[in-house]
Amino acid sequence: MLKSYLNALIQEGVLTVRIGKNRTYRFGTFQPDRPDLDIAIYIDSLWTAFKIGAQPYLHFGEAYTDGKLTVEKGTLWGLIELIGINLPNAPKRGRLARWLHGFRNWLPVHSPDTSRRNVAHHYDLSERLYRLFLDEDMQYSCAYFRCPQASLEDAQIAKKDHIADKLFLTPGQSVLDIGCGWGGMALHLARQAGVNVTGVTLSTEQLAVAEQRALEPSVNARVRFELCDYRLVSGLFDRIVSVGMFEHVGLAGFDGYFQTVADRLKPDGVALIHTIGRRGKTSGRSAWLDKYIFPGGYIPSLSEITDSVEKSGLFITDIESLRLHYAETLRHWRMRFEAHRAEIEALYDERFGRMWEFYLCFCELGFRYGDLMVFQIQLAKKIDTLPITRDYMMPQASARVAEPVQPDVLPVAARTG
Repeated sequence: MLKSYLNALIQEGVLTVRIGKNRTYRFGTFQPDRPDLDIAIYIDSLWTAFKIGAQPYLHFGEAYTDGKLTVEKGTLWGLIELIGINLPNAPKRGRLARWLHGFRNWLPVHSPDTSRRNVAHHYDLSERLYRLFLDEDMQYSCAYFRCPQASLEDAQIAKKDHIADKLFLTPGQSVLDIGCGWGGMALHLARQAGVNVTGVTLSTEQLAVAEQRALEPSVNARVRFELCDYRLVSGLFDRIVSVGMFEHVGLAGFDGYFQTVADRLKPDGVALIHTIGRRGKTSGRSAWLDKYIFPGGYIPSLSEITDSVEKSGLFITDIESLRLHYAETLRHWRMRFEAHRAEIEALYDERFGRMWEFYLCFCELGFRYGDLMVFQIQLAKKIDTLPITRDYMMPQASARVAEPVQPDVLPVAARTG
């Protein structure tokens, strides 16, 4: 089964597969201009090879994580890129496999307890792990590369500025940050725009870091963080921002999510939702990522998002598709992860190192060669709240919030939530 699959898949580049002691197969054609696409792998048994062929979207990553598949020539990224370049040749899955995979999309709404467990699985890992491969501000979402040569740090600042511009902020406004992570976005908005931010998260590890950062004199009067499910937040806000959280809501929770956003916005309120998205023809779930990295995750198509937004009564005022920005972000993360591989495996173990190496490579594949992208969706309660042209969200508009607001310039507005 694996042999026939690879025979159809690998057309450009070469993949040599050694199975056990006595079987070796070669697929594809050598490309003189891409000698790095000459990859050799070892699979420990026919049983492992059978499982990979039967369900590659689960067992390929599982075999690499468990050390049952190893790269003998080249690197894991070289293997992943070889697959990515040849993805258009991938055989269609059988009807039963498609039905079973599609069935997983339709799961119940995540309860607060389920959401808390799902978040803890990934985001309550050691803070040290994330500091070893993220930028200094610990932004764990797609950066915004204004030029290809930009550093990760500059691209993450550009992402925060871009979102701030789209929020069309005024000093003193109240902002709800749904899924605030380690607090970087909330702190940036408070410093640069003089707004009052309430950040909510379900991660105890992230909350501890965010609360410590909020003690800085320049922001501590304007930012507070809570361990709270977004569905339990009360009060009204001028603005809502959510970066990299919607992917954890689950398809069955989309209607409730956007209704909550609508309910928490003031009449002239604006929201900016930044989420990974996909072309609609693919599945919103990954068997391997769901089992090992992001339990309960679901990547939405744009049509699934807009359907739920329309039910909420909100206006869609702008949509931007960031196509290759996350591929570049993941490339930076992958390179930093490898540079600190020994330290990361000392924190956990070699298996964890292989699992996260595969996670970063696999995700980069999806954005660089697959159907993944990032959507930034701007929403408003009223049709006339925002300017009718996009000039205010262009790069030069960042000058509006370029200088940090001094802590004693503005009174602290009463905040709810």
